[in-house]
Amino acid sequence: MIRCLRFWSFELSRLAAVRFAVLFFIATGDVRAVDTTVISRISFGSCAKQDQPQPIWDTIVAGQPQIFLFLGDNIYGDTNDMNVLKAKYELLGRQPGFRKLKQTCPVMATWDDHDLGANDAGAEYPFKKQSQQIFLDFFEAAPDDDRRTREGIYSSRVFGPPGKSVQIILLDTRYFRSPLKKGFNGQEPGDGYRGVYVPNTDAGVTVLGETQWSWLEEQLKVPAEIRVIGSSYQVLSNQHGWEMWGNFPAERERLFQVLRASKAGGVVMLSGDRHLSEIAGLQADDPAGIGYPLYEVTSSSLNAPSGNFTKAGVRFANEINPWRIGLTFFDVNFGNLLIDWDSPDPVIRLQVCDEKGTVVLQQRAQLSQLQMKP
Repeated sequence: MIRCLRFWSFELSRLAAVRFAVLFFIATGDVRAVDTTVISRISFGSCAKQDQPQPIWDTIVAGQPQIFLFLGDNIYGDTNDMNVLKAKYELLGRQPGFRKLKQTCPVMATWDDHDLGANDAGAEYPFKKQSQQIFLDFFEAAPDDDRRTREGIYSSRVFGPPGKSVQIILLDTRYFRSPLKKGFNGQEPGDGYRGVYVPNTDAGVTVLGETQWSWLEEQLKVPAEIRVIGSSYQVLSNQHGWEMWGNFPAERERLFQVLRASKAGGVVMLSGDRHLSEIAGLQADDPAGIGYPLYEVTSSSLNAPSGNFTKAGVRFANEINPWRIGLTFFDVNFGNLLIDWDSPDPVIRLQVCDEKGTVVLQQRAQLSQLQMKP
């Protein structure tokens, strides 16, 4: 049995160094952390019911990640009462496995709708400012963290020395996001079109907001060999009718244009939200392509798997995704991003793993393949 635990060991004594990085300001005013620790193992996941057991943390910790990325729905807050929201974060904080994870490695996070405060919520959520501060308190953002004084929880950090640097960019796809539009035709069972939303093509609609778009363009100028971009919901898949960048087609295209224009190499994307997992790829020759293959791993959920069952009791639902590579996995899972820096051409492994650590989906790419052609 192939296990996520097989790849790369590293010195546990170096983990603490990742926590205490050197901070400095770049031109955008964003705080960027730089640490010389070579990062070869990142784990990630989304959708954790705080009031239910979370045994998957033990498997994640056993794999000795150097960083864990929480991609949203980190709790299910779903409230306008900020005391209730705090109490739900406290339930997550008391989970034994999550406490063990925090002792093992740094946790970086963005949010999705439920931890913002309401199902499918965006800019219209009335308590987003208060929710932001509660989020920052729980994830122990420093008092002088730039996110304390600006709108939105987007963030970026760089780890590793020149030649082996990894930039982690976590987008905020909720704080500024324009309203969704309903009206999707789910068609017949089994067709694979299941959602309730239609594309919003109104003038001026946004996912990131102009300030965050400008910030992202600046981040893509920061030197790094590998760039991990986290979005709380899916970027490539755009036909299922649930929440996704495809609900705002001009914004989705803008993201590809920004990546293409930046000429930044080594970009891979992570997402959550869906209570299913899959790997997708936008190939270089696609009309929307960025100049090299763009891979996205969706990992969801950490303890609340898909509720879609057939009459025979099989956990499954057909869903159209023209960019999917391989199959869809519907049970509890987490993801790994593994980097083999020792290879002459560094190898990146993008994985989805089940609750016991078995690799159920994987995409490999050499770093040279994720570069703009001259």
